[in-house]
This record gives sequence, C-alpha cells and structure tokens, in this order.
Amino acid sequence: MPTPADRLRALLAQPGLLPMPGCHDAMSAKLVEQAGFPIAFMSGFAVSAARLGLPDTGLISYGEMVDQGRTICGAVSIPLIGDGDTGFGNPLNVKRTVAGYARAGFACIMIEDQVMPKRCGHTRGKAVVTREEASLRLQAAVDARNEGVDILIMARTDARATDGLDEGIARCRAFAEIGADITFLEAPLSEAEMRRYCDEVPGPKMANLIEFGKTPLLPPARLEAIGYKIAVYPLTLLNVSIKAMRAALARIQRGEAADVLDFETLQAAVGFPDYYAAEERYGTSRGG
Repeated sequence: MPTPADRLRALLAQPGLLPMPGCHDAMSAKLVEQAGFPIAFMSGFAVSAARLGLPDTGLISYGEMVDQGRTICGAVSIPLIGDGDTGFGNPLNVKRTVAGYARAGFACIMIEDQVMPKRCGHTRGKAVVTREEASLRLQAAVDARNEGVDILIMARTDARATDGLDEGIARCRAFAEIGADITFLEAPLSEAEMRRYCDEVPGPKMANLIEFGKTPLLPPARLEAIGYKIAVYPLTLLNVSIKAMRAALARIQRGEAADVLDFETLQAAVGFPDYYAAEERYGTSRGG
C-alpha cells in the first residue's frame, strides 16, 4: 500500500494546481475529504484556536500539535501536510519533530524560519532567524527524511515581511538546494511578487490564501499560470465555523431556532451510517 508520502508525491507529479483546504480537527478533515479534495493542511493557527482557544503565537506545544495531527490523520485517507512551526527547537529538535509527524501519519511537514515563539505569517511582530540558522534547521529536516523518515519537507520563509522580497526568494532558493520538496514564500504583497518567486525558485511552490490577509486571493487558474503547485486555504473552515456558531448563538439568545442541518444529515456527516453497517456485519446491532 502506498504511504501518505507516496500519495503526496504522486499528486505533485500530476499536472494542475492542488487546492488544499485547512483543517483543525478530525471532523473538519473528514468534511474536506467528503467534499472531494485530494489533500488537506493542518493549520497551526486553526489548531491553536480550536484546541486551546488561543492565538497562533507559539503558545501551542509540539506534543499538542502532534497529538492533534495523529487524530486528524487517523480520520481520513487523503494525505495531509502538517504545520511543524519552527521544529520546536534546535536542529536536533527539528529531526525529532519530523519523525514524530511522520509517525502521526502526515505526508509532509512544514518547517519555517521564524524566531521562536513564532506567530501567524499575516500578523504583526514577526522575526526570522539568520539565513544560516534557517538553513541548518532545514538541513536537519531533510537529513531526517534522507535517513529513512517517510515524509516530505516543505520549507517556509517569513523573510519577505522582515528583510524584503530579495531575501525571501534567496532563502527559498537555498532551501530548494538543500533538498526541500516544496517551498513556501509567506505573504507576498502582489501578483508581481508572486510571479517573481515562482520564476526564480525551482520546484513545487505553495500559495497561502487567507481571506483579508496580505496576499492577493488569485483564482486557481491564475495561480497555476504563475507557477504555483499548491493553493492552501488554511483558515477558511475555522473562519466560517466561528461565523456560523456566532450566528446560531445569537438566534438562540433571541429565542429563535438556529439554522442547522437536519438530524439525518448530521448523523451521516459524523459517520453513523457506516457504524450501523458495521453493527449489522458483526451482529452487534441493537435494532430500532
């Protein structure tokens, strides 16, 4: 059977852009798969919000992230890319993090060059380590893969915001030379910047599309034409979930019925029909 990493490698080898919604728990990951998407992304921003109710400012730990990832990966069959933040320490910590994400079931881990504690790439107060330290961090991740950990490595840089576009592109080129499978220049400010990144950096590249964020929300056909391979929508499901829950709470406060799924549809979404079928197969059904 192909591993998650094998399935992701096959997707990257196919023509066309890969749209990749973000997820934050098993239910959101299942909805991504049920909708027909071939891949999903475990967003650190979304997991920190859903699991801790806290902002993405380095407050969530390696143990919490890998535990959430294990649950998410176990709920679906599509390959997942996991947000590995800075690798949670020095290069030796990075190697442990890469191995832990692979054991959790991820197809790929994203490692970034921010100073720890890191924060969301579209918020203020970011800082990055030197290019040399970032390269050592990435080298450790690539070494873990090359030593037998079955996982792809995505290298992210936030240097565009702190040191300018030239430095961001230079870092992506260095990461590709070290052996990153995918690069990710965070928060380019225009289509021209996105195009320059794609023109100057080899290998598969990811665009990060956050509603009301810093990067233009270009349509998929345009992203593909520019040279991107993956388009991630990391916060859309978290965003609409919060909006829908607030609307439902407001209706309850007014004494009104919330706008909800019918109960059969809700049961189907969480897997009751498959469970009932298994009960029948093994003779454990309790009947109506």
